[in-house]
Amino acid sequence: MEAYKKEFIEFMLDSGVLRFGDFTLKSGRKSPFFMNAGLYVTGTQLMRLGEYYAKAIHDTYGDDFDVVFGPAYKGIPISVATAIAYAKLYGREVRYCSNRKEIKDHGDVGILLGSPLKDGDRVVVVEDVTTSGKSMEETLPIVKAAADVTLVGLMVSLNRCERGKGDKGALDEIREVYGMETAAIVSMKEVIEYLDGREVNGTVLIDEAMRAKLDAYYAEYGV
Repeated sequence: MEAYKKEFIEFMLDSGVLRFGDFTLKSGRKSPFFMNAGLYVTGTQLMRLGEYYAKAIHDTYGDDFDVVFGPAYKGIPISVATAIAYAKLYGREVRYCSNRKEIKDHGDVGILLGSPLKDGDRVVVVEDVTTSGKSMEETLPIVKAAADVTLVGLMVSLNRCERGKGDKGALDEIREVYGMETAAIVSMKEVIEYLDGREVNGTVLIDEAMRAKLDAYYAEYGV
């Protein structure tokens, strides 16, 4: 496994973003792990997060894009942090854009905030994690309706490696439905591989009991 992936796994754990236990997801699934990017709250955490996203986008999609789009709400700070990091690391100005949950009818009106989308824009979408693909189903039509843009790709922190609405993985379904590439900084398979039996800050997060829960979860939802 690449060193940066190990660093990112430890970064998620140190930030309290990736946790193991018993959780109910937005999709209704009962999961033995949960990732919450809303727990990146300090300047240093957001700076590092943006740099991980910028590097992953640069290595996966290259520099031929104009806008980083972050779906509301957790995608908003990710898109801002990524745009800042891109300028810092690669000397290239890209704009950020996000959507609102509710349309604003005064001042800065509309459903989008940040940079307006323009015909011809090439857009990279950033999100924390995609389980069933529901969030993309809600936000990508908004992006496509705003202007004649090209969806270059989606970058998420963590590929949960589980089915979306059908028998394929959520990222694969998004790729097919919207004709855009999808990628993740790290996959849950890699997380399990790295943490299985490993002591982190004095605790073994994936012991035999947790591994049994993970195996059962992926037997039902995995791809």
